[in-house]
This record gives sequence, C-alpha cells and structure tokens, in this order.
Amino acid sequence: MRFSAAALIATTFAAAGACDAPASSPAGAVAAASAAPEVRLELEVVDTYPHDPGAFTQGLLWHRGKLYESTGMYGRSSLREVEIATGRVLRRVDLDPELFAEGLALAGDRLFQLSYQSEIGWVWDFATFKRLREFTYAGEGWGLTYDGSQLIQSDGSSRLTYRSPVDFSPQRELAVLRAGRPQFYLNELEWVDGEIWANIWQSDEIVRIDPQSGRVTGVLDASQLLTAEERRHTDVLNGIAWDADRKLFLITGKDWPKLFAVKIRPAAAAAR
Repeated sequence: MRFSAAALIATTFAAAGACDAPASSPAGAVAAASAAPEVRLELEVVDTYPHDPGAFTQGLLWHRGKLYESTGMYGRSSLREVEIATGRVLRRVDLDPELFAEGLALAGDRLFQLSYQSEIGWVWDFATFKRLREFTYAGEGWGLTYDGSQLIQSDGSSRLTYRSPVDFSPQRELAVLRAGRPQFYLNELEWVDGEIWANIWQSDEIVRIDPQSGRVTGVLDASQLLTAEERRHTDVLNGIAWDADRKLFLITGKDWPKLFAVKIRPAAAAAR
C-alpha cells in the first residue's frame, strides 16, 4: 500500500505552515491545539473468538449480532458475513481475481466496499449481498466508515476524505495531526460515538481522532493481542469494529487466527 509523494509533500508543507503561524492567529491557535499530547490508552480483552487465518482482513464491521468483513489480496478478495462465536462464514461473495478489496462500511441498508488500486468500489444490498452498482474514485482505497451522514475514506495518507453515500463524490477533507505533525498510514476506520478510530498500517497502534480538528486524541498499543508464535504466521493488525450493545471493540488483523473483543480506556498512569 502506497500513497503519492506529491500528496505527502503537500500535506507536510500545509502542516508546517500552520505550525509556523503566530499563536495569536487562527492558524496558530489550531496548531497549538493540534500539538496537544494525546492520551495513552490501554485495552482489556473480554472475549476471544476464532477467525479465519486465510482472511486477509481489510474492512470490518458489526451489525445486528453479525460480523461483516472485506478481505483482500488478488485471488482472495471477498465480502463475508461471519458468525462471531465460531468464525464460520455464513455468506460470501468472491470478487474477480484481478481485484484487491479494501475497506467496508454500512450506510443504511447498503454496504460500500472499496478496492485498493483499481479506483472502483461496489454497493451491495445488505440483506441479500446482491451487487447494486459500481462506483469510481481517484486514488487508492484503504479504510472506510460511516458517521451517520457521510462516508469517511482513508487512502494511506494523513488525510481522510468525506464522501457522499449517494454517489461517493468527495465533500471535504480532514487533515489528521498527531502532536502537530501529519499522521500518515491511516488505514482501517471505525466511527464510534462521535469519534474516528483508525489503525496505523505496519504498526500495532490504533488512534482516536477528533473529527472536528483532526487531532489524534488517544493512542492504543495493541501489540499484546497475539503471542510471538502466533505472529510468525500472520500479517499486520487491521480490522476495527464497534459492538454498541456491549460497548466493546472487535479487533483482528490480516490472516489472524483470532478476533478479540476488548474494552479500551485511558491507561492507569494517564488517568491519575
């Protein structure tokens, strides 16, 4: 997964310009707020469930007691409905072998699924898994979530794009800053109680983002979820879903053998 050098440079210079502004100016005030330290978070594992170790998880969501998953890799990409207790795949639609699936989000009764570099996505009927239509967009597709009004998409850069759930047209962008600097490699996304959560690609970190300022307000190190032996046969963490009824996060990764239900809260040292 890559993003363009031009996008990286533009984002970096935009952030640098904001940070150089006087503190009394509007830009300086934003920069000062963006530079505020994030809260360190910790997790507590509540339940552990089996997960298909052949599922290269790219998108994950929870709805009405079922897990919905987008899996990637060429020749292995799919849309799935999964029984969480057993990991059994209840429904599955395999995509064309030349396509690499990415993020997944539910908006109303429609599932939106992205592709990595093909610049196309699909809308599926939630109840039947029938493909309703295809849409296009520019650039790479990584993560996707829905805030109740608009879809939010990542592309591996430090910017999130808000998109219309009607035609997927871009509406606005949100620059994500961590301690005043651009936070790159934003990947799988989840909207939780008015905040955006994202895992950072090629790391074990999950960050909490303020959707108004773009500031990273919390950081979780999830490296303890798998043992060293389990990690030998897996790829990176990727997959965040929210179980609103139990107030639990569901977390897994690419080719992980397990899915974890966890509570996330401020770390004990930070809470004192």
